Amino acid sequence: MAGAPIGQVGDVSPRLRELLAGADVVAAEDTRRLRRLAADLGVELTGRVVSYYDQNEAGRAQELVETLKQGRTVVVITDAGMPGVSDPGYRLTQLAVEAGITVTALPGPSAVTTALAVSGLASDRFCFEGFPPRKGDERARRLGALAAEERTMVFFESPHRLEESLRAMAEAFGAGRRAAVCRELTKTYEEVRRGGLGELAEWAAGGVKGEITIVVAGHAPGDDEPDLDALAAEVDRRVAAGERRSLAVAEVAKGAGVPRRELYDLVHRRTTTP
Repeated sequence: MAGAPIGQVGDVSPRLRELLAGADVVAAEDTRRLRRLAADLGVELTGRVVSYYDQNEAGRAQELVETLKQGRTVVVITDAGMPGVSDPGYRLTQLAVEAGITVTALPGPSAVTTALAVSGLASDRFCFEGFPPRKGDERARRLGALAAEERTMVFFESPHRLEESLRAMAEAFGAGRRAAVCRELTKTYEEVRRGGLGELAEWAAGGVKGEITIVVAGHAPGDDEPDLDALAAEVDRRVAAGERRSLAVAEVAKGAGVPRRELYDLVHRRTTTP
């Protein structure tokens, strides 16, 4: 299992160059990206190159295990970062271990630990949660289950779903929960935005591009006190977008675990007070 650069080709180790040049088989998430990486590194791929991605992982893993049983060297490399971290890899490792084959890793860059290091949030204890579910109800349930998580949490997200995921996190964790959105890590246009989840959601509404990693502070004493003003502002935003006020209040109140009537009264006062 070989770590690939997440941005800067210069992060590659000499050992990766040697391994790519000498492997019998290189299994790549995207063979075109692998060949570009090899060209950038000045490495000639002498072994067989095969594709190894989510859709063919189950069948290809068994094929690669058979290759390993013949005493050949197989290198698995993804588009960026470490195999098995929200990328193909663990199924092959599992099968190889069951077959008594030695599995080792060539450590390399990871967006998870890189984002954690620059986030400014606690890094002594953390958990990686991958991509939040795409569907709103599933995402709300997953995040709701993490509301009391005390460790710093790391997520991946696509740029076009960033705003809605940050708003869902603000509802589940509180709009003031500290977080960092890390964009294009190690690349030319690297950017790290730090602030409360509600604030970051407003920023993301303007549109964001690039590879995204989100780091969110864990639950701390006092986080259970809901920020009603922030919740009311979220209701206002939904109403402005065309949602019925009663439905917006019900969903926001449910997500934050506060009485619907209490939130409705606050929203009503905000709209009737000059």
